[in-house]
Amino acid sequence: MAATPGTPRKKAAAAGPAAKAKAPRAPRRSKTIEPSRLDALQAIIVTSLDDDKAENIVTIDLAGRAAFADRMVIATGIADRQISAMATHLEEKLEEAGLKRILIEGSAGSDWVLIDAGDIIVHLFKAEARELYGLEKMWGAELDDSAVAGPATPV
Repeated sequence: MAATPGTPRKKAAAAGPAAKAKAPRAPRRSKTIEPSRLDALQAIIVTSLDDDKAENIVTIDLAGRAAFADRMVIATGIADRQISAMATHLEEKLEEAGLKRILIEGSAGSDWVLIDAGDIIVHLFKAEARELYGLEKMWGAELDDSAVAGPATPV
């Protein structure tokens, strides 16, 4: 019986990745939070940001408009350290309120920190980054009203 040329490692690389049987993943938002609980969490978030001297705090209702969350909170901080502290304080207060899974991206000193608290997404920006990304324009109610009304026609 003749041996096939090549090492087992080369043969495995040539064959490609082995097919693994994966269990189907459940959708991220398998259950929704009742509106009163959502209002309470939003109040905790807004109060925490206000206590940390966040500027221009805006909340946007995304129910029925986005699959990833029902609410969005956007706020501005002056410096990296302030934004990082706001994210840390917010995480602590949400954990005290019973949220178990809070994901934070960008807290190591950037212009934009994202806090995923399940059905509420929090964006903490420096002023320049907030203006650059324009999330209020993208998700705000004014956009929906202008899209329905269509372009203005001169009289």
